[in-house]
Amino acid sequence: MRFLSALSAAIFLIACNTASPAFRGAAPTRVTVQGSTFDVRVKADRAEAIRVNVEYAPRFGPIQARAGAAMAMVSGCQVVEVTGDQAQAFARLDCGNGPPPKRKRSAPLEIECTPVPGSEIAIAGEVSLDLDCAAF
Repeated sequence: MRFLSALSAAIFLIACNTASPAFRGAAPTRVTVQGSTFDVRVKADRAEAIRVNVEYAPRFGPIQARAGAAMAMVSGCQVVEVTGDQAQAFARLDCGNGPPPKRKRSAPLEIECTPVPGSEIAIAGEVSLDLDCAAF
């Protein structure tokens, strides 16, 4: 049992800073910006920053700015947009060789919902109920 726990922990820790599929094969560059340490990978006009240090209760707002700065430092390009979360951020880059990459937009999602019979709850003059929804 102890061996299984150690093996599980080792596998979990190995995957902590593994590149996403789009950045596989790109060598990481470790950069520290204002106390946040990132492994940054760049491929063409996109970049990925994985935060590898421990921070207490990080919020994406401050981390987003630091990750953007780290990706700009490593790529030498202007960061157009940063998305992601506290652990992993992605950027679109403008390297001066044409327009920056377009944001991939998904098709609009249409959802149809119906109230679940018998799920109505009235509290303090408000009614809440469960909905059964399906995307199409």
